[in-house]
Amino acid sequence: MIFTEDDRKRIQERVLRIAAEDARVVGGAIVGSLAVSEGDRWSDLDLTFAVADDVSIADVLEDWTGTLTEEFDAIQLFDLPSGTSIYRVFLLPGCLQFDLSFTPASSFGATSPKFRLLFGSAVAKSQTTPPATRELFGYAVHHALRARICIERGRYWQAEYWLSAARDYGLSLACRNRGLVASHGRGFDDLPIDVRERFQCALPTSLRPEELLTVLSAAIDALLEESTELGEVATRIGPRLRSLPKPWKL
Repeated sequence: MIFTEDDRKRIQERVLRIAAEDARVVGGAIVGSLAVSEGDRWSDLDLTFAVADDVSIADVLEDWTGTLTEEFDAIQLFDLPSGTSIYRVFLLPGCLQFDLSFTPASSFGATSPKFRLLFGSAVAKSQTTPPATRELFGYAVHHALRARICIERGRYWQAEYWLSAARDYGLSLACRNRGLVASHGRGFDDLPIDVRERFQCALPTSLRPEELLTVLSAAIDALLEESTELGEVATRIGPRLRSLPKPWKL
């Protein structure tokens, strides 16, 4: 049975009580979609906490993991270190994802607009900026080339992996061009329908090499359509990209 919004609220309130009872924790905030809105039926739970500078974050994390496991039957999925912070992702009953993170108090603060302080204080931090147009384009070109080489090698599953990655970078570029959030595909569904249809042609329906080559061509066309801002770089690289799906003379 899938989690309910009441389940999420109940768990959030309990975790905040755990924080209030732990003298090592000196600040806390909601991050993610629930920090700036009510979220929706499917929003996961993201909470971040400041730990006193003279306290081991690892100790606090392990203590809390024991409590979450005992009280909520939480299952630890993975850890993600980021700077001075450590994120631990849990799966709770009802398939509720809970992202818990701790940061030393001296570096606790917002790295994106999706941060709502609940208690304690936060320091001013530079906000994470989205990848530059040139970077998105560069990755897409790289992935398109890897896809073509995998097709030539007869590595069709790997080719599809690189093809999908190239398409996703092209879609991210399309989002950036329109002021949409691109990370993790958040803005893809909000793109104009003609753009989505253009990239839809870059979805393979089989792993046959001729299908993969057709889809690669469509992905390249869609990418170049979104790359006009790059000017000479896109103009120079366009013919090389468009040559990829053509038969190679070895």
